[in-house]
Amino acid sequence: MNRGFYLVIAAQTLSSLADNALFIAAIALIQQLEGPVWVPPLIKWGVAASFVLLAPFVGAFADSYPKGKVMFITNALKVAGCLLMFFYGIFGLSSTGQIILICFAYAIVGMGAAAYSPAKYGIVTEMLPPALLVVGNSWMEGMTVISIIIGAVLGGLLISPFVSDLLLQQPSLSSWLTTPAETAIFMIGFLYAGASLMNLFIPQTHICYPVQSKNPVVLIKSFKKYVCVLWRDALGQISLSVTTLFWGAGATLQLIVIEWGRQNLGYRLDQASMLMGIAALGTVMGAIAAARVPLRASLSVLPVGVAMGLVVLTMPYIRDTWAVYSLLLLVGGLSGFFVVPMNALLQHRGHVLLSAGHSIAVQNFNEQLNILLMISLYSLMLWLEIPINLIVVLFGLSVAGLMIVIIIWSRDNIKRKPDLLEEIGQEGYGQAI
Repeated sequence: MNRGFYLVIAAQTLSSLADNALFIAAIALIQQLEGPVWVPPLIKWGVAASFVLLAPFVGAFADSYPKGKVMFITNALKVAGCLLMFFYGIFGLSSTGQIILICFAYAIVGMGAAAYSPAKYGIVTEMLPPALLVVGNSWMEGMTVISIIIGAVLGGLLISPFVSDLLLQQPSLSSWLTTPAETAIFMIGFLYAGASLMNLFIPQTHICYPVQSKNPVVLIKSFKKYVCVLWRDALGQISLSVTTLFWGAGATLQLIVIEWGRQNLGYRLDQASMLMGIAALGTVMGAIAAARVPLRASLSVLPVGVAMGLVVLTMPYIRDTWAVYSLLLLVGGLSGFFVVPMNALLQHRGHVLLSAGHSIAVQNFNEQLNILLMISLYSLMLWLEIPINLIVVLFGLSVAGLMIVIIIWSRDNIKRKPDLLEEIGQEGYGQAI
């Protein structure tokens, strides 16, 4: 690992931390405006839609310029979304209009994240050899989840009565900040500024890709081909299925935990955000443990995904604080342990078959498309007023059942091609593009 790699990790961590803190602040704004309970999931929905719509273009963008520069530009877009959310009240809109504007502002942050992602993951594959990809991904996923922990906790702290009152009592702030949510967004803006500064110092890897087309029709057609390449690949389709399921389930579980904490435990938003942090801490622990899994043994962790879905089924029966924290740590640990090897396998396979930027764009497209689907279903269930405990049970059974299907699928692929795992780590195999 070199200095440039750790700088990428630091910049990504700070930017992701701001994203997650801003998510909590956005929910606080919506609650402040008395928005219905099914609106907060739409914030995540807007981000996922940004990833899906921009997927055909962000890979080419990431591969056309030095990735440090791409990370700086896309982080600036996040800053723009943060500023728009901060000034939500100056347009004279109704409460409904303000809620729509807040969702749109966070969608702009999502656009920045969509273009940021191929650059941050792509530069890791450029900096590290295949033998270090699991370790590198363990760092990336671990620090990303740490940023989720700190971001969720920070967002909760900034909107909590104690911290928000303390900040609003400062003469330099109280004259133009009036609510806890506004104060939180103002402070989060400094995190984005710090991430942008770090992006400027990321070194170039001097890896060049073929000149990328700027014709949107050509890019869409090419992207469709890239999607087909990974889904037709025996290793790519398994790892892509797992990561797609994981990120869709993870985004939905964040929202479920907030509502579960409110209904079952009587938690305020700032308290429920701490639960998200606990689950994310478990994911870090799982990611650290997964760093020891060799790339060729990555498929062996699939049964852990089934266990995660089954453990979620116990959530409706948990009430004691220690049991809540233990359960969320376990769920996070299991998810981190099985997704990191799958992510490394997918990135390696995509890097060999396609390119760093395009493979990550394909991965994001599938993952965010599943987030769109799962969050839409979750919002629909809230709108239909389905009890949160029933939603939790349906969620756990769905994850466990789909992981069983993926395990059967992977075993069938290996049975048809016994030397499948021997291909992992061999440069230049199966060039499809």
